[in-house]
Amino acid sequence: MENTTVLGICGKRVAFQAHIPVTVSLPPAYLDSLHNRVVDNLGMGKPNDLVQGTLDLLILKTLLPEAMHGWAIAKRIQQVSGEVLQVQQGSLYPALHRLEQQAWIKAKWAESETGRQAKFYSLTAAGRKQLEAETANWARLSAAINLILNEA
Repeated sequence: MENTTVLGICGKRVAFQAHIPVTVSLPPAYLDSLHNRVVDNLGMGKPNDLVQGTLDLLILKTLLPEAMHGWAIAKRIQQVSGEVLQVQQGSLYPALHRLEQQAWIKAKWAESETGRQAKFYSLTAAGRKQLEAETANWARLSAAINLILNEA
């Protein structure tokens, strides 16, 4: 199996792009079919709703139990996924900024475990509500995909 970037889900229109923030291992045959879609969308400026929605969902879920700084969020996603998902800084921080603008998370400067100042992010009430909605969308869509994949 090769490593490649994979798309997530938020119940929105599917869009593929070349710079996808979450990596997983996929079979080469699937990668070949993905390659055609990725290449077709290069430079088209289409929204990356699917990828952003998945990363948003992962961040919101990660922040549910407690506030964390960016690096800790990325490490937690990597740990919980069994080292399969790796969120790059170039994807994480724009997503955190976007979630903060939507008032789904709030940020506060505080001292990190290393004694340095870091921006800690926490869920807002609106963020908890959005997490519920995104989780339901993910469950619905992944169940539909599984039905298709498991069809005889």
